[in-house]
Amino acid sequence: MEDWVTKIVEEERKKRNIPLEAKLLNGNYYLYHSTSRYDRTGKKPVKVSEYIGRITRTGISEKAKEIRSIYEYGNSALVYSLSGDIIARLQKYFPDRWPELYALSVVRLMDPVPLKSVKDRWEKLYVSREIRAHLSPNTLTDVLGDIGSDMGAQMDLFQSLITESKKLAFDLSSIFSRSENLNIAAKGHNADHIYLPQINMALAFDLDQYRPVFLKPVEGSVRDVKSLRKVLEEIDFDGILVLDTGFSSQDLAEIMRMEMKFAMPLRRNQEIIDYGMDLNSSFIYRDRGIRSGFMNRDGLRIYMFQDQMLMAEESTTFIKMIGEKKRKQSEFNAESIRFGKISILSNVRDDPEVIYNLYKQREEVEQAFDAMKNELENDKSYLSDNDSLRGYFFISFLSLYLYYSIFVLIRAADLTSKLSVKDVLLKFSKVYKIVRENKEILSEIPSGVGKIDDRLGTSIFPKKLRS
Repeated sequence: MEDWVTKIVEEERKKRNIPLEAKLLNGNYYLYHSTSRYDRTGKKPVKVSEYIGRITRTGISEKAKEIRSIYEYGNSALVYSLSGDIIARLQKYFPDRWPELYALSVVRLMDPVPLKSVKDRWEKLYVSREIRAHLSPNTLTDVLGDIGSDMGAQMDLFQSLITESKKLAFDLSSIFSRSENLNIAAKGHNADHIYLPQINMALAFDLDQYRPVFLKPVEGSVRDVKSLRKVLEEIDFDGILVLDTGFSSQDLAEIMRMEMKFAMPLRRNQEIIDYGMDLNSSFIYRDRGIRSGFMNRDGLRIYMFQDQMLMAEESTTFIKMIGEKKRKQSEFNAESIRFGKISILSNVRDDPEVIYNLYKQREEVEQAFDAMKNELENDKSYLSDNDSLRGYFFISFLSLYLYYSIFVLIRAADLTSKLSVKDVLLKFSKVYKIVRENKEILSEIPSGVGKIDDRLGTSIFPKKLRS
């Protein structure tokens, strides 16, 4: 290599503080950012280079860059202000890939786009000036594969969240996949009894802190109870697991043998339930009267609750059906003992009101499970092989984590009936920041956006700029 090239490369190394190398191609010298990643398939490090520009005697003639001086500020500032916890965990468990993981998850939260468009979408956000992420399509393909093959680091991050949890809602759902490269997909029946290649996903949600703490794909042919046991073998959790009725329709005897603390609603037609149980206590839940009772059976406890308003609604509905000749009066007499009642099986002995609150908390997070399934069902562009699948699930987990960091603020402000997370991000995106040389100018802040900022307590925007 010629001396003048060596000198320029050394100067650039000191200035940029990153590993650099020069390459001679067709008689010209070019500068590259040179790093390496570990290829787990070949079990050896693989060199990765990112082009910077051509080396000339006067310096570096960098590749053409988009000249951008205006950025979406409000939305990215909101997300970034709530990301300290997850960024710290990513930096710990994925020190070489965390900027790309964070950028991918933010873009997926804001506006899910194909891999080829992630870089453009990210660079429109002001936070891209704070975090430098390499987002070329080829780099992102490598990122998904690398992260998907490093389940050890993923599980370490999940465990760091689970350790802080005392009550987890657990769900198992599935998405279809026809990719021939996914041997994790297997024939199985989904909730709609459709027999197709599918990928099951296990998701755990912290009921106290209102955030996801675990998400991974599991083999599509595995039954719910087996998947649950497999997950419990992989994590260290010492709290209460709150299941849904889908598990009670599986091998109930196997569930009853679980050593971990659990609470699980039963289906109304299960023989284990005694509808003649005495309901000798009561409490109020959100202005609704609830009668309660319990009975011990086989070392477990069956709790029963009767919602008085629900009982009246079900009774009225049944009587209307009698009037329409769809049901008979004799059936009413037999069915009425079940009106308004739910039963919960648990190995936890506690006040019935505590168990009922666990059940209602579980109901509240069902939307998290539904939203995750719908997003994955509608977007399978990344699901090309097993490693990419696992990497994509992890990005989806991070995106969901960021989503709920905003949702908890909306929930605390009692605005869930008026605002969604997408609403807040859209409204905040109307506030831009203009960058001119060494000066940054914030655009006018609509009054409605300022009011939302105040209600959420986020303090993103200065009051003096509000219209």
